[in-house]
Amino acid sequence: MKLKLQDLEISSPAFSPGGKIPQRYTSEGENISPALNWNKIPPETKKLALICHDPDAPLPWGFTHWVVYNIPADITEIEEAGGDLFTAGFNSSGSKGYTGPAPPPGHGVHHYYFWLYALDRSLELQAGLSREELLEAIADYITAQARLIGTYQR
Repeated sequence: MKLKLQDLEISSPAFSPGGKIPQRYTSEGENISPALNWNKIPPETKKLALICHDPDAPLPWGFTHWVVYNIPADITEIEEAGGDLFTAGFNSSGSKGYTGPAPPPGHGVHHYYFWLYALDRSLELQAGLSREELLEAIADYITAQARLIGTYQR
């Protein structure tokens, strides 16, 4: 997959870029997804996809916390504890929807990458794709991508 950096931006009112994700959004808290906002969506965008991934997890391919896709191009946010209006994929715990940060105690700071992808096609993607399956399905249709990184440690 080629890197497609453009003007697309993603942010959260819950934490600043590179900042600590509040406990409320972790498995130690309410385990709900933080609100996310985006802007500067390329005009050719038909759908959006979102993945939250922790590459610092002590697993061969990290840990995926959230996979959501088939987001219409005119949507510019997912509200706190939102995402249910869109198609959910499987996270690394084997369930659909969001599961909050839960790094091993004493493992240090983990980085949580919230990746937003703008797609130039309306793909009919089935529910329940994994991170890897989604990335494979959308790779040829990504026109822009942006990321927001939050941190957490126990």
